[in-house]
Amino acid sequence: MVAKSRTPDRPNPVAAARARRGGDRFSPRALWDGVKSIAGTLALFLVLRTFLVEAYRIPSGSMIPSMLIGDWLFVNKLRYGPHVPFTDVNLPGYAEPRRGEIVVFISPPQSDQPWDPTPILVKRLIGMPGDTLYSRGGTVHLNGAPQTQGYEAGLPGAPGDATDPLFDWQRRVTIEGSRFGPPPATPTLDDWGPLVVPEGHYWMMGDNRYNSKDSRYWGVVPRANVRGRPLFVYYSWNADDSDRPLPFLTDIRWSRIGHVLR
Repeated sequence: MVAKSRTPDRPNPVAAARARRGGDRFSPRALWDGVKSIAGTLALFLVLRTFLVEAYRIPSGSMIPSMLIGDWLFVNKLRYGPHVPFTDVNLPGYAEPRRGEIVVFISPPQSDQPWDPTPILVKRLIGMPGDTLYSRGGTVHLNGAPQTQGYEAGLPGAPGDATDPLFDWQRRVTIEGSRFGPPPATPTLDDWGPLVVPEGHYWMMGDNRYNSKDSRYWGVVPRANVRGRPLFVYYSWNADDSDRPLPFLTDIRWSRIGHVLR
């Protein structure tokens, strides 16, 4: 009897591929490829966040009703020129801030909060360089013309005759003997000025005038402090008076999502 010759076993290509993958899983090359992928993603995120668009949360009611506590915004940083981090350099933008726009900016130093003296704020630009501003009876006057606020929230706040030691800086810059009348002896929320916005600076105020800490308190904002303009609300939840559990999930303001800010 003639013995049959045994055919050699063929290698299993699937098993071989698995073996190769298993052998490369913790190799230095695979680790380096993973590091490069993560670093590239992180670098792209930082570039977008620094020069194009950044998220911002509304923590207070100073801009009610335009913005609500718990709104999350996307801010266009390219419009006015992005700021290079860790430097004093602002790159050119494609537009300049205009009166009436909502603007995100770095606050001038606030002496009453040393733990965070220069927070990021969002307010409405009321006065341009060279404008003369004053308020009488709560009505802001721009170059002598009364301005309709148009954004009043109607929320209870400090009375119009309320004053604050932080208003004292106004005494150094108010105009005496102008055609707009004498400045009040003591600046209040409703009565202040007249004063002129210096070149390269802006006068910012919140839409909710009696619940807004703004230029009346800490002065004019340098152009270099401007960081961007809000685009729209991408997420919003009832952060100030919700009685639901986990309100950031259960008390979402669906009607606010996608709201374009003007």
